Amino acid sequence: MTNPMSQGFSGPVPDWPSNRADLGDLRLNYRSTPPGPAEKAVMIHGLAGSSTNWTDLSDLLKDEVRTFAPDLPGAGWSPEPGDRDYSVSGHARSMIRFIEWVGGPVHLFGNSLGGAVSVRVAAWRPDLVKSLTLVSPAMPDLLPRVGPARVALTAVPGLAEFVVRRLSVTVPPEKRIQATMSMCYGEADCVHPDRLAAAIEELRRRDDLPYSASAMIGSARGIVSEYFRPDLWREAARVEAPTLVIHGRRDRIVDARMAVRASQTFPDVRIVTLPWAGHVAQMESPRIVAREARALIRECADAPVRL
Repeated sequence: MTNPMSQGFSGPVPDWPSNRADLGDLRLNYRSTPPGPAEKAVMIHGLAGSSTNWTDLSDLLKDEVRTFAPDLPGAGWSPEPGDRDYSVSGHARSMIRFIEWVGGPVHLFGNSLGGAVSVRVAAWRPDLVKSLTLVSPAMPDLLPRVGPARVALTAVPGLAEFVVRRLSVTVPPEKRIQATMSMCYGEADCVHPDRLAAAIEELRRRDDLPYSASAMIGSARGIVSEYFRPDLWREAARVEAPTLVIHGRRDRIVDARMAVRASQTFPDVRIVTLPWAGHVAQMESPRIVAREARALIRECADAPVRL
């Protein structure tokens, strides 16, 4: 099925301005929409992603919530963390500090790795999360597929470092980005040329950072280690916030069948599956994701206060 939103797309909106949150020993780059709405949202990107993964969705929701999209430690424009902890728990602790700095509770969004981090944040600190929107969350799943197998290779000591170094030297950024988008998008030819050019330039910049490879490998190892433990699913069962889980049926990384387990695990959940979408529905179909998220945000506003 073809993405109904891929036709007549006038082009992506410009990225929101970049800012820096100084949290003592933790510094995070983030992008936010202008002040205005009383409600706030925090959006956490996936592995090898950045705050710009949420630009179009943020634009569509800017009249509903003020969005804050941080770069995870070591990703995007955020420097590496002092403790070099790229585990899911390490990222969750960083995001808890960021949400406290923003001023919670917030409507929390997460994609892929960011989805796993968001589940942990919501379970650990329910007081900080009003609602939870997960786009292809990287929850533990040992079903054999090519995408997860590639991620799992990063857990092999020495091999990942060798492969990343070799690819950065021998494969041009253009080809690496095209391969990534072919893996992540349901329809890679729907990527707007402006977004493609920006992604290539960003990869060139990160190739020159001394910690770029270690941050990506560390985060990948962090999510792989979670795949062999039941913790995230147990934490999902403890999430108090109303939850929206969106899966793309063409996702090559997170199996859309995980939607069934999510429907059986999260206490208060609604599942949406998009037949044409891949792993990054918030980028492929931002208007549809915005529509579903807006409905959840408004439901939370209408819900009675729990005492």
